Amino acid sequence: MIECRICGGVVEEFLDLGRQPLCDAFLRPADIDAEFFHRLAVGCCETCTLVQLAEEVPRTRMFHEGYPYHSSGTSVMREHFARTALGLVETELATADSFFVEIGCNDGFLLRKIAESGIRHLGFEPAAGVAKVARERDVRLRMDFFEESTAAAVRETEGPADVIYSANTICQIPYVDSLLRGVDALLSPDGVFVFEDPYLGDVIERISFDQICNEHFYLFSVRSVRAMAERFGFELVDVQRLPVQGGSVRYTLARAGARRPAPSVARLLAEENAQGLTEPDTLRGFASSVTRIRDDLVGLLRSLQDQGKTVVGYGATAKSATVTNFCGIGPELVSYVCDTTPAKQNRLTPGMHIPVRPPESFATDDPDYALLFAWNHAEEIMAKEQRFRETGGRWILYVPEVKVV
Repeated sequence: MIECRICGGVVEEFLDLGRQPLCDAFLRPADIDAEFFHRLAVGCCETCTLVQLAEEVPRTRMFHEGYPYHSSGTSVMREHFARTALGLVETELATADSFFVEIGCNDGFLLRKIAESGIRHLGFEPAAGVAKVARERDVRLRMDFFEESTAAAVRETEGPADVIYSANTICQIPYVDSLLRGVDALLSPDGVFVFEDPYLGDVIERISFDQICNEHFYLFSVRSVRAMAERFGFELVDVQRLPVQGGSVRYTLARAGARRPAPSVARLLAEENAQGLTEPDTLRGFASSVTRIRDDLVGLLRSLQDQGKTVVGYGATAKSATVTNFCGIGPELVSYVCDTTPAKQNRLTPGMHIPVRPPESFATDDPDYALLFAWNHAEEIMAKEQRFRETGGRWILYVPEVKVV
């Protein structure tokens, strides 16, 4: 039996994606024999409805010096973070002595925008490689994990925070109980904890099963976040749907009774209840759809292989590891994956060991088809790669169904 990490309730598994590697561990050929694997299965707590992984991967394995993900790697995310920083400055950081803390500041793009507004700030980032990039942006940084002990240490030296913010990070932290105790220790009496993460409702609706990976320990819903907040003395006071990262929600927590909840909280809760979002039948239906997508995608790739067509991947995303390993897609079906991240280039994808090449390969090789792993940036990518379509190339998508465009 699996116990919920938050409330201790029983977690019922509804989808097993099998043996999986670390989704962001792009390998040198010499490192293949030492590759780490784990069982990737996801379940739902019968008590608080928090969707979570069945097994935890040690955080030091995931967030290490070579961690390759840069949160500001696309123009869409840079624009998103710039707007977010401006909004927080205008609404929550308006006084001269305001203090802003970011959990998982990654390459420091948003934190730099806060700094440019003259706001006192501090970022937490345990991965040395991206922390170095953040420091080059001249922001204040603590290379550490945010948890109860480190938050208390910052409170002692820096005073209380008016805003604690995080993007695409809280869902990655199994020990969220310690994190929320840290928020309690550091947050000012009238401050807010604002975080945004992939939304369970979008994952279920779009059948975007690749959002399930070792880095996404939780898939939050409004109902589960509200229950989690109440357990630690907070209240969910606002929610906002976001189009980024394949569909996210921004949650705003305040101390219980400090703020009146916005109408958006009740609205989205009502939507979840009407959808039966975490009902067993809904989750089992999602699992069946995932199996169908796997069978359809592999069938299409094998058919193209039989026709002598060339297929490459586009975007060596963390999500792509879930797809390729669950579906058994290796270099015999997808000859390589192109990606703009230098740290991933000339390496092999996790588990299935497909070569990763720079974008120049895609521009010069003229493949027949491109399997779009970075589907959440489809509009931006297809606009950039118009020549591919003009020369007869076609895109393969698999969210929410397998199709060729």
